Amino acid sequence: MVPVSQSDRDALVVLLGLTEQLTDSRRLEESLQAVTDAALRLLPGDHASIRLLDASHNELLLGARSGEGRQNQPMTFRRGEGLIGWAVEHAEGVIVDDVYEDPRFLPDRTPTRQGFHVRSLLAEPLWSGGSVIGVLSVSSPHPCRFTLDHQLLGRLLANCSTPPIERARLGRLAMTDDLTLAYNQRYLVPRLHEEMERARRTGNPLSMLLMDLDHFKRVNDNHGHAIGDAVLRLFADRVRKVVRRIDIFGRRGGEEFTLVMPATTRDNAHATAERIREESRRAPARRRRWSGN
Repeated sequence: MVPVSQSDRDALVVLLGLTEQLTDSRRLEESLQAVTDAALRLLPGDHASIRLLDASHNELLLGARSGEGRQNQPMTFRRGEGLIGWAVEHAEGVIVDDVYEDPRFLPDRTPTRQGFHVRSLLAEPLWSGGSVIGVLSVSSPHPCRFTLDHQLLGRLLANCSTPPIERARLGRLAMTDDLTLAYNQRYLVPRLHEEMERARRTGNPLSMLLMDLDHFKRVNDNHGHAIGDAVLRLFADRVRKVVRRIDIFGRRGGEEFTLVMPATTRDNAHATAERIREESRRAPARRRRWSGN
């Protein structure tokens, strides 16, 4: 019998624990977060992320982040852009010892905004049904951190995570708006009735926030619908950044959104609305090219 090293044993424990977590009926966000958390336990990086392709299969949307910089505003990019966009476009894993020596890397113009630095990087595409649906990436601020063994471990992590993630993703797509990944009306209306009934039964407060983007028609008229779509996605990402996991964020249509907040008083709902307003106006909505993960 070949003895198992302690590092191999630790990796097996992490993978076993992850597969047990993913067999639960978890929300998509929770499943993705469990994978990025596991990635940092398995691999020598300080930041991990999962990005999934949107309905058009062109835009890579942030699913979860762990480690350094997870609280900072994420950058958006398309397939083929940067190193992880290359991994998706070419359906190949990537190990880079020094990103500044790789021509595929697009140096970020404002590294302090993302809250972490990238020097070496590992990325593995996520496969489902013979197609790439996203990418798992881990980065380090130090060069030469990832080996071929780490790549195999990252690939194993991606492969064992994808089936439950894809089940959760497909279930979520049936309930969400393709563009923003906010819940759609088909899900939102019955869920609101459910929360109202729960509030009556328990006596807990329930609040609902109605939101729309002022002068949004000017964006479409002056810059085109593609830019308008990017603004809607950015707004949705910023809302998700400041609300709780139990809050129910939906798109009513066009530039109109709804946030249902269980167990929330009027004063707390007003404070949430102010946080959303401040986060939305914090930085101009402009397209950024991003090279990290």
